[in-house]
Amino acid sequence: MTRTQGTAGSPARARAGFARRLCAWLLPLAALYATDALAVPSYSRQTGQECAACHIGAFGPALTPYGMRFKLGGYTDSDGQGRKVPVSAMAVGSVTHTATADDSGKLTHADLAEASVFLAGRITDHIGSFTQVTYDGLEHKTALDLLDVRYATTRQIKGKDTILGVSINNAPTLTDPLNTLPAWGYPYVSAPRGAGAGGAEFTGIGGLEGTVIGASGYALWNDHLYTELGTYRSLSPSALSRVGVGRDASPGILHGSEYWRVAWLGDARHAGWSVGMFGNNGSLESREDGTRTARFHDLGVDGSYQFLGTREHVFAVNGSYLRERDSVAHDSVAEGKLNASYHFRNTWGGSVGLFNATSDSGANENRGYILQADWTPWGKEDSWQAPWANLRLGVQYVGFDKVRDETGAREKASDSNSLHFFVWTAF
Repeated sequence: MTRTQGTAGSPARARAGFARRLCAWLLPLAALYATDALAVPSYSRQTGQECAACHIGAFGPALTPYGMRFKLGGYTDSDGQGRKVPVSAMAVGSVTHTATADDSGKLTHADLAEASVFLAGRITDHIGSFTQVTYDGLEHKTALDLLDVRYATTRQIKGKDTILGVSINNAPTLTDPLNTLPAWGYPYVSAPRGAGAGGAEFTGIGGLEGTVIGASGYALWNDHLYTELGTYRSLSPSALSRVGVGRDASPGILHGSEYWRVAWLGDARHAGWSVGMFGNNGSLESREDGTRTARFHDLGVDGSYQFLGTREHVFAVNGSYLRERDSVAHDSVAEGKLNASYHFRNTWGGSVGLFNATSDSGANENRGYILQADWTPWGKEDSWQAPWANLRLGVQYVGFDKVRDETGAREKASDSNSLHFFVWTAF
């Protein structure tokens, strides 16, 4: 879901704005794909592969090794059966029950949490995109959510195949092929109301999403060594307004942005693993008076393990630790995350996650756990209406055992607990 701020208009006006923005953003891009072929809803149609080939559990952003390689290859792999227009859509409906009532006095809410349209796939033999425009069902706003346009090619370096690529994108870590970093980390869906899934409030990684534009170059050597280096600049308030994020979302003027990533991807026949490091440095300046508001230095480590076997029993573990030091605020924040999931025949799934956010000042700390069970009936080779129909039904519980507010004062942790039922569909 997009992280936007501002005053919501009426639902009818918002839906009209949604349609206008979709036309304004997607039609020029769609012209690049102009062919006689059908418009299709997913990468699955483009590649001729079932959703389970790329995605653990046959749905969502958790990638298999094949899915990682497809992403790093610039979203350009195809079945060779002609060019296609991979336009798809997604919607998430939810029923959320919170431990404490909101301003309306209600504990339970049913919402259209979000609806998105994607232009995602091959533009040329070496250029592809993942572009997402999202309607926020609570704020009744539409915005450019995620943007990742890539050029990729394969070369020989020291006798080994090497994918070399460049990405234009709007969030640090969005480009990463693993599910350990903030942009694609667990949980992959969360309650639109209440405290959500917890976590630390970072200025750099995780805090700049959707408010910047940047470029990064990356390489995958011999299917093992992944490296990436990028830089970002802040979008102006007028640009943020044009893409629907809103002028008030501007974090300030970004200077000296440096994002880097290195990871080793291992292969053990029916299993895969990774270990890596990542970081981001930069500073923010107030647009009003030019004062320095933040100077952040992010450093993190991460690791993952996947067991795919025969795809009957699929098990995955992801973990990360990220620490950010702000020399202007004279404070440091940190977050540790660990999650594990199991899927039977890529249909029945369960997952558990742990999170712990801390700070030197004691402000905005929280610690807790996430429990989720889900059912994904389609997305396999022999599924009904494949690859058009994709659905996940799930229930998620988030429990807190420590919560501190912005002053560092303790709050009753259980007041932040929530139970979330969701219907997540893509077509």
